[in-house]
Amino acid sequence: MLVLFLPVFLFFLMVGLPVFFGLLFAPGILLWLNGQERDITLLYRNLYNGMDSFPLMAIPFFMLAGELMNRGGITLRLVEFSQALMGHFRGGLAHVNILSSMLFAGLSGSAVADTSALGSMLIPAMEKQGYTRRFAAAITAASSVIGPIIPPSGIMIIYAYVMGESVAALFLAGIVPGILVGVGLMVLVKLMADRYDFPVASRRHTWGERGQASIKAFFPLLTPVIILGGILSGVFTPTEAAAVAVAYALIIGIFVLRTLKLSELPDVLAKAGITSAVVLLLVGAAMSFKTVVSLSHAPELLADFILTLTENPLLLLFLINLLLFAVGMFLDAGPAIIILGPILGPVFTSLGVDSVHFAIIMCVNLTVGLATPPMGLVLFVAASVSGEKVETISKAILPFLAVEILVIMLITFVPEISMTIPRLTGFAD
Repeated sequence: MLVLFLPVFLFFLMVGLPVFFGLLFAPGILLWLNGQERDITLLYRNLYNGMDSFPLMAIPFFMLAGELMNRGGITLRLVEFSQALMGHFRGGLAHVNILSSMLFAGLSGSAVADTSALGSMLIPAMEKQGYTRRFAAAITAASSVIGPIIPPSGIMIIYAYVMGESVAALFLAGIVPGILVGVGLMVLVKLMADRYDFPVASRRHTWGERGQASIKAFFPLLTPVIILGGILSGVFTPTEAAAVAVAYALIIGIFVLRTLKLSELPDVLAKAGITSAVVLLLVGAAMSFKTVVSLSHAPELLADFILTLTENPLLLLFLINLLLFAVGMFLDAGPAIIILGPILGPVFTSLGVDSVHFAIIMCVNLTVGLATPPMGLVLFVAASVSGEKVETISKAILPFLAVEILVIMLITFVPEISMTIPRLTGFAD
């Protein structure tokens, strides 16, 4: 069934069926053809059970917090802070785009929110300065994948929920890989800026101006400190931390900065609710599919097949990276984690790979898939924001994807990159 699922699922996607329905219809049809009508009931009953989870409540809360900060003008303050630090470099706005994504990642944990919020501001600004629109859209899409890597991260919450891992350990393990992706993209932009004579975004800011920009960005930059500090100190759980982030965003937007009006809240709540509903429906459908797959013993069969290829963990990790990269081209990160995590995770932990290390490999790889042609979600968001065709953005983003793949390989074969901080803080062995 697992072998037949992918082609049937991809067929549904190609004819335009939403991912949510494809995740339910593909296994439903296969169960019906196999004469397992009783399991079809189980498939659709578990749709609700897959969403009915306290840890998953963190996802809509973090999305609401990100939307409140974006609507309250906090995103603009992060961009101004980034420009004060890096705007004077050649290719300055491209560097500002990447640094803003790294800072915004600590607020929302969503690649889509990053692309939408920063793209609407920076793509027109970059085009006005002489960058091509496709390059501006490509760098926005490529840097947005940092959002779910640097904590807080929605997909890491999903992975922890499915695999029984510590959310705090995954959050800590994502810090250095996220920074590495950002630094790698900046190095590439520097090389491209020297070769293609990119424009300088602004004059060099004085230390006084940088201080003023830092003061304006102080409260937004405090958000990840409050979230991670509260979780690591045991003051609140990740779900409670997400609710605290919402309360903090409301207080900052309405009372401190006074950039958010009460009249805007209904629209903010509606937008966050719709986005959260899409994510949770995908999680519910994927969890439902996972339940049916587990009954077919497909995970055990696939694990046995993987081990027949080779028992060398390093070679297996390389092969799995190729598989995850291919899956990421077509499937959103959340459903992919729910479907493949329970299948692949136990195989590699049995081979001696740390469970947190494997979680980061999987999460980063599938997150990069969000910007990978042909079905990368942020490519479509970037196309919508910029007005550029997905095909042209896909060509322009290839050099940035090469850098991100290199970072994935570093994370895979140098475990200390992701494991040092969790071990130093006692959240991993």
